[in-house]
Amino acid sequence: MFAYEGGKAFELAGLVGRIAQTDGDYDTAIRALKLRRCSSTTDPMPCIYGLGMVLIVQGAKRIMWGEEVFDYAAGQTLITTVDMPVVAYITRASRAEPFLGMLLELDARVIAQQAAQMAFAAPLQVSATRGMSQVPLDEGLCDALVRLLRLFDEPSLVSPLAPLIEQEIVIRLLSGGHGPSLRRLVAAGSPSQQIAKVVTWLKQHYMQDLAMDDLAASAHMSPSTFRQHFRAVVGMSPLQYIKNLRLLDARQLMLNESLDAGSAAIRVGYESASQFSREYRRFFGEPPNRDVKRLREATGARRG
Repeated sequence: MFAYEGGKAFELAGLVGRIAQTDGDYDTAIRALKLRRCSSTTDPMPCIYGLGMVLIVQGAKRIMWGEEVFDYAAGQTLITTVDMPVVAYITRASRAEPFLGMLLELDARVIAQQAAQMAFAAPLQVSATRGMSQVPLDEGLCDALVRLLRLFDEPSLVSPLAPLIEQEIVIRLLSGGHGPSLRRLVAAGSPSQQIAKVVTWLKQHYMQDLAMDDLAASAHMSPSTFRQHFRAVVGMSPLQYIKNLRLLDARQLMLNESLDAGSAAIRVGYESASQFSREYRRFFGEPPNRDVKRLREATGARRG
């Protein structure tokens, strides 16, 4: 059994740390690859995890999704197959051993293409299952990730080789413990695929008045079946999902466009400012203005 420790763990940490030399989030020359470094634990932060694989290289993290809690540490991979509102925070980090993480965004079309060419030992059970899976890092996947990060030492090879290694990573994910979740995502007509399509549509239209019967019809399901499958995949009801999207977007509008709470509420689809404030406080723990002020002060402190 592969053990994530010693040489491989040290090499991955060194490769990530070479790019992420100070605390923060880092884009890279490989478009799908993001890195993160943090030298202290963090407060719970609502956010959205999209289709992708997260690997903790060093440290530990907790994710709360619906009623479930994921605790995962260095050497464990986490896959999300749909855009999921979660609450995440770092639980193990220090200046001596900072939290180091990798996010590799995945492309559903590439997953479908590779899955269609592969032979699998077990038939796929097409029932809807949760859109998040956690699996220990295996040796083959670890080696592919090391080779992907090593490309930054040879910039001229990033463009021709990175797509090939990313393709290998998808194949290894499909053949490993994450395989069933990824196969359900791209299996034509499967409940998971239908829910994923609805989720993608909701991300673009959540500010509109939406009828659950229409959403169910778009997924070719009865309303009761739709609600059941949606909760199984996303971890919450469709109405709660829409509410979370609205609140998260309103927060970004207040932070990035300096909108007041009332204007942000209207922009994301709320008709009542008081209802927005109540739900915002319940979700983020503070009223809108106080929460945004705290986030701005924290951002300014980090930059300073």
